[in-house]
Amino acid sequence: MIALLQRVSRSKVTVDGETVGEIGLGYNILLGVLKEDDEADIEKLVQKIVNLRVFADENGKMNKNILDVKGEALVVSQFTLAGNVKKGRRPSFDNAMPPDEAKRLYEEFCLQLGKHIEVQTGKFGAMMEVEIINDGPVTFIIDSKEL
Repeated sequence: MIALLQRVSRSKVTVDGETVGEIGLGYNILLGVLKEDDEADIEKLVQKIVNLRVFADENGKMNKNILDVKGEALVVSQFTLAGNVKKGRRPSFDNAMPPDEAKRLYEEFCLQLGKHIEVQTGKFGAMMEVEIINDGPVTFIIDSKEL
């Protein structure tokens, strides 16, 4: 499971002109689900995300986590994170989990993360417009297989 984590001052997702998810301070998380992912990957990612200290303290140092700042998360499904561009001119999505199972794991990730912080979501499988005001910018790629 791959999460592209962006610290944001605000973020919003719209589908067909309608806002489906919106947050203030926190994380915009683009989440890619790969074929071999399971619940253990969810647990690893959730723990890393809620405990990662990337928010500024009183001295401007990255010493606070999302719990400390009472931040939120906007989680957007992003199957293209499973894409491979090593060969040819078109990405291969052979590593992406099939949509039905990917949706189940995406929803479980949101549920588990929601036990710690407020979570908003995009709409799985939809064409979405994502507005991101990246704070910093601060962006990390977190691969559950590397945790």
